[in-house]
Amino acid sequence: MSNSTPATIEDVARIANVSIATVSRAIHTPEKVANSTRLKVNQAIAVTGYTTNAMARSLRLGRSNMILVVAPDIGDPNFSNILIGLENEARSHGYGVLIGHTQNDAQRGLEYLKFLNSNQAAGLILFTGILPFGHQTMTARLPPSVGVFEPVFNGGIPYVGVDDIAGARKAIDLLIAEGHRKIAFVGDSRTRLAYSRRRIGYEAGLDAAGIGSELRMVLEGDGTIESGRLAVEQLFMRDTLPTAFMCVNDQTAIGVMIALKTRGYDIPEDFSVTGFDDVPQAVFMTPSLTTIRQPRTAIGKHAMALLLELLSDGEPAETEILLRPDLVVRNTVSAPSRLRR
Repeated sequence: MSNSTPATIEDVARIANVSIATVSRAIHTPEKVANSTRLKVNQAIAVTGYTTNAMARSLRLGRSNMILVVAPDIGDPNFSNILIGLENEARSHGYGVLIGHTQNDAQRGLEYLKFLNSNQAAGLILFTGILPFGHQTMTARLPPSVGVFEPVFNGGIPYVGVDDIAGARKAIDLLIAEGHRKIAFVGDSRTRLAYSRRRIGYEAGLDAAGIGSELRMVLEGDGTIESGRLAVEQLFMRDTLPTAFMCVNDQTAIGVMIALKTRGYDIPEDFSVTGFDDVPQAVFMTPSLTTIRQPRTAIGKHAMALLLELLSDGEPAETEILLRPDLVVRNTVSAPSRLRR
């Protein structure tokens, strides 16, 4: 195709030797098109460089076919795979995705809501765990919205994520089964509901094992590597050390591991460590991190499906969908050192 003339759907249809309607179905409802036909259309798209324009189609139809995804940090290792699930599900129903990166800036989050006021977005996916402050002044009412990855603290909107309590139970039960009783929970938070739920799982596991409060250690954190490092320093300053660290996420666990290694300790010979999320870095740590895996792509798919259900029916069948996490046992957990029991 000419570099100066954008490819059209007619070009794709001509090269694939199918009708324009078939091309449209292959793009927007691929499940309704034969595999051989869909392959021909995809090959024609690759040859022509044709891209669909959901926003232009929205203008023609007088309604938006775009979904606004608002995230605090697109560099978060969890974001990309959840986004894949979101985009694949949206595209299969003829929707596109706009990404709003707030960079943890409340004002930026509010500015992205302008898309809602101008009808450029039909629905909202929130990674932030909180509705943008002052959103009532930006839009009379929010469009259909779904929280993902982090329950929305102040919104009361439907949520799709991992079962944090069940995941935390798997981590704490593993540590207890290895013989640990003095287990620190690193990453408690009063504002992050996911982290609070993980602490509930931690406490429930200790309760079930009959481990008393005198052996429990809870340290606050914000889910960063630095917060994990600082937690270790605090415990050494108190001279009250656990035999194991159950961390609220993998980033925190990496910080804990760095701090322990800096002090000359071996993992898991001296201390055991678990994480939560199974981000890509977990397997490359030395030793590789035992953690809880989130089904990120599936979370994205279910979140978008729930939002599309809201857009079509108005009332979801479920207001909270929690997917099962998996325990990934690697090399950071063993029986406690005899010296630290």
